[in-house]
Amino acid sequence: MSTSQLQPSNVRLPASSTRIERLSQIIVSCAEKWFPDAYVFVVVACAVVGVLAVLHGGSPVDVSQAFGEGFWSIIPFTMQMAMVAITGYVLAMSPPIASLLRKLARVPSTSRGAVVFIGTLSILLSLVNWGVSLIFSGLLVREMARRTDLRLDYRAAGAAGYLGLGCGFTLGMSSSAAQLQATPGSIPTSLMPITGVISFSETILTWQNALVIVMVTIVSALVCFFTAPRSADATVTAADLGVDLDDDRVPPAHRQRPGDYFEFSPILTVVVVVLALGWLWNTFRSGNPLITLSQLNTYNFVFLLLGLLLHWRPRSFLESFARAMPSVSGVLLQFPFYGGIGYVLTKVVNSEHHTLSDTIAHWFVGLAHNTEVFSILISIYSAVLGFFIPSAGGKWVIEAPYIMTAANQLEAHLGWTVMVYNIAETLPNFINPFWMLPLLGILKLRSKDLIGYTAMQFFIHLPIVILAGALLMATFDYVPPVIPGK
Repeated sequence: MSTSQLQPSNVRLPASSTRIERLSQIIVSCAEKWFPDAYVFVVVACAVVGVLAVLHGGSPVDVSQAFGEGFWSIIPFTMQMAMVAITGYVLAMSPPIASLLRKLARVPSTSRGAVVFIGTLSILLSLVNWGVSLIFSGLLVREMARRTDLRLDYRAAGAAGYLGLGCGFTLGMSSSAAQLQATPGSIPTSLMPITGVISFSETILTWQNALVIVMVTIVSALVCFFTAPRSADATVTAADLGVDLDDDRVPPAHRQRPGDYFEFSPILTVVVVVLALGWLWNTFRSGNPLITLSQLNTYNFVFLLLGLLLHWRPRSFLESFARAMPSVSGVLLQFPFYGGIGYVLTKVVNSEHHTLSDTIAHWFVGLAHNTEVFSILISIYSAVLGFFIPSAGGKWVIEAPYIMTAANQLEAHLGWTVMVYNIAETLPNFINPFWMLPLLGILKLRSKDLIGYTAMQFFIHLPIVILAGALLMATFDYVPPVIPGK
């Protein structure tokens, strides 16, 4: 799906609009005019890294060979990340969730309260699964917009529904970088000696991360409240935007022929769940369940089973699964390019047997006098690169070799280095609309309708999270890489 397929809006700001609203629309105009598709950025990144590797002293043939060898090197991780999105989508589209949406849509009593409610819920859901957060929040916005007793600003509410992807999900269970580092089978062989395996207990389950989650949620809610239109005249509803609010649920299907029996019967669902019960018991019977879920295959399997149960009948499950596929097209296309870039960075050596990754790591070490300064540098660098490569997991494969090499040399805590990267990396999602596309498809809006509001979230969050990451780095002690079998 592309933004050109989405319904445009021709709404002008009223004379009473605030300075924040006017600034937001300027940002919207610039973003809509200048931002190409994310695929363009990843191909440009391939070219830039290839040229830099040659200028660094690598052979052009070696660069080409490394790119080709690395292109398929993270296919397991690519599939795992695609399943994170799909299972979240499937859960959010299940019939029980439809009933829950209708109940939650009745909770807020004011338009501003509704925007804050949606934004807070979006962040909390993203801590469990970013796919659930994105789709559930979009459907909740539409459900609230159907209320005749609430004049909801559809743009502000839609932007609030995107908060989970802008500043929430990398702090929780579906953090791509944290999950990669906690799953030995997903860590590229070139990265394992540098980082080792980093458990969730060193990343998302630290008290420092819990503090950041609370802080980010409060800041986000305040920004939602103060950027939402204050008056009914300034409020732009779905009707004002020409958006059709027909039901988005998977339409009920009926058995047409005898061969359809099992598709409309829960028998197969029960069979699959019963078949998985023994595995679930053995997997979760000891230890922290959150640590257990840090394994990507376990995480996806559990969410897939939940999706089966909530849909109950295979036909409903299959319909929602098919609808989820467009949401992962970018992941399936772009992640192999990240694998190729990662190999060029870590495999191509110059005459001194140094890779481009080594040189960048030395550059970071040279600039950083201590771990706190290092944290600030990583935050800024990660946020800047996030504008051009909007992919937490794939982007981490590119950056991790030199970032974590520098962290080891400076003796910065490896787990919190991952989280510093996480905290800042997703903020550019507020301006680059790559991950916004599934939400835009549900809302039937264009990125320009939301980015004005989400851009304000970016500018307010950025200095806060950079400072928080640096201050909290001082509370950790360095632990060398933990490599399985050694």
